[in-house]
Amino acid sequence: MTLEEKEGTRGSGPEALDSVGWTSAHTLRLVSADAPIELELGGRMGPIDVEYETYGELSPRKDNVVFIAHALSGDAHVAGWDKDTDKNGRVWRQRKPGWWDAVVGPGKAIDTNRYFVICPNVLGSCYGTTGPASIDPRTGRPYGLHFPMVTVGDWVKLHARLLDALGIARVHAVMGGSLGGQQALEMALAFPDRVERTVVLASSARLSAQGLAFNAVARYCILNDPNFAGGDYYGCEKNPDAGLAAARMLAHITYLSDEGMHEKFGRRLQRNTEQKAGFGIEFAVESYLDYQGRAFVERFDANSYLYVTRAMDYYDAAAAWGGGNLVEACRRVQANALVVSFNSDWLYPPGDCKDLALALARTGVRVTYAEVPSRFGHDSFLVETQKVGRLLRSFLAH
Repeated sequence: MTLEEKEGTRGSGPEALDSVGWTSAHTLRLVSADAPIELELGGRMGPIDVEYETYGELSPRKDNVVFIAHALSGDAHVAGWDKDTDKNGRVWRQRKPGWWDAVVGPGKAIDTNRYFVICPNVLGSCYGTTGPASIDPRTGRPYGLHFPMVTVGDWVKLHARLLDALGIARVHAVMGGSLGGQQALEMALAFPDRVERTVVLASSARLSAQGLAFNAVARYCILNDPNFAGGDYYGCEKNPDAGLAAARMLAHITYLSDEGMHEKFGRRLQRNTEQKAGFGIEFAVESYLDYQGRAFVERFDANSYLYVTRAMDYYDAAAAWGGGNLVEACRRVQANALVVSFNSDWLYPPGDCKDLALALARTGVRVTYAEVPSRFGHDSFLVETQKVGRLLRSFLAH
């Protein structure tokens, strides 16, 4: 390939030099029906299939693993390009980049020429891993609300089983943003001897009361949709789309900041120069939220949203590992830690992130804390890829 041809492949597509290219997911049955796992909140679960993606090559010593955990509505598709499918498996858009494609790839902050990257989908979600839409072998029908309650701790135990299945004893780093950051923290707490570095982005040891409140209202929207049918809407003509869309619209507000919304939308009208006397979409911000809600319905399952947000609510590292004392909980951590907050994030505010960093430091953990200035709110860990990338590159290398 000539230099001109190489330069021609730079860009944002799968043929770009810094892309992992076209990707495909893998699925492993990590739990069999005859040997179910015990769940933290009671009950047993099996079989369990887990979908995951990998990028790069595993070193002969298996010491170059970077484990990435996704956020609430995320999936295993971190980097590269694939065919996007809706919640029913229908292809509705092609050439979709991974949700952290700007960070993961050859020569990028998480350099797949150097690291072997793994990202699994969590239990209870709707992207290949067993969840409420999966078939319950006892009934031959989707689980629906008969699916057991799951926790971040349950997810991390499955993460460990996935590493076992891949023959990996220890990871160079585990990382994630938001709910993924709590998984990264939990892995360092639950399996301290298996984690060299942990990276917690836009996340803390527990969700705030305000965060709990927003999740409660989001679930209320779903549970009270007339088409929810007690969670048994699979195969029905109508699904609880309005409730799920409303839940997503509400959540999306928490992902942004006042400054960012003012800059992007202000009070601009969507199409007309004059306001109408009605309740349709008039302002640009209304149009944006409407689009986010409708697009989310195409790709996510309402029951999964209930289960994953509840797992987010329940997570409390101090309660689980320190009797309510975060410093005592952090004494379990052996990994070096990087905690990153964003000054405009009010879902996981900087103060809560700093408290986690200080608790880790008080136990003797080597911890780096950074508060990144950004106008993008909670979504900053996804948007501020250059700033985040510089922090990750340095932390992983040293």
